Amino acid sequence: DGWTIVDTGMRTPAAAGAWESLWSGALGARSVHRVICTHQHRDHAGMAGWLTDRFGCRLWMTRLEYLHGRLQQKTATAELPDATLQFVQGAGWDADAIEHYRDRLSRFNDGCCPLPTSYRRMADGEEIAIGRHVWKVIVGRGHSPEHACLHCPELNLLISGDQVLPGITSNVSVDGMEPDADPLSDWIASLNLLERRVGDGTLVLPSHNAPFLGLHERLRGLVTGHEDALRRVHGFIANRCRTIDLFPLLFRRKVGLALQGLATGESVAHLNCLIRRGLAQVETDPAGIRWYQARPGGLRAHKEGERHD
Repeated sequence: DGWTIVDTGMRTPAAAGAWESLWSGALGARSVHRVICTHQHRDHAGMAGWLTDRFGCRLWMTRLEYLHGRLQQKTATAELPDATLQFVQGAGWDADAIEHYRDRLSRFNDGCCPLPTSYRRMADGEEIAIGRHVWKVIVGRGHSPEHACLHCPELNLLISGDQVLPGITSNVSVDGMEPDADPLSDWIASLNLLERRVGDGTLVLPSHNAPFLGLHERLRGLVTGHEDALRRVHGFIANRCRTIDLFPLLFRRKVGLALQGLATGESVAHLNCLIRRGLAQVETDPAGIRWYQARPGGLRAHKEGERHD
């Protein structure tokens, strides 16, 4: 007797217009009963507050995604937290890059409505009835803290969010809030988890690019791609280097100011993974710059389910 919405788009006039056109057309005969967000990034949850306010319905998210989203919205100001400033300075950023980042951060909330002050928690393994079918929640990590995929075995469908995409690799980043984090190990473990829990013949509905088949091949390709990148980084840091020195190695195009934050986070994720595997070390010089250098040893593949907490 109503709609369940999965992900909402970013808060923009175009997105609001698209939703309005749906209510005046195909979706208008029924109300919205809940909004599910796979994770808290603005292009997925940016209109969640607008939709839940409009229809008086609940937001469904995993706990860490909801709390992290609320925290990001509260801290998005032009005044960079000390930890964030130390993180980007330590990566080798210059004054122009820091000022550009400060400006972008101050406008973060332009792309998202405030999240509701309450929500309904989703958990890994939970079964959710949508219409006549049951969808199972599969939680992945790495791209975001507690990303929820939805799998319907009966329909042979997987709503993958950003946890697995067909044409691009999701960003896996470290930031100043948790500078020693190892999200890449969590990411690889989550891809292995998806391969084990979802059949290869499943049609995948991703959040970017087109629906696709061949899930297991794509998952293995993503893992292989990151393991290859780790080998390249390990070889590159035989001579010590800063985070920003890795950009030409890891990214096909030049990293401008607009992408420097994502590129820094992704580079540190690879470096921290090597450190946790015992294959790299880091030292901070008197100016606060972090310098990385390889330690001897072979690069072992990440074992399924392994954590480095």
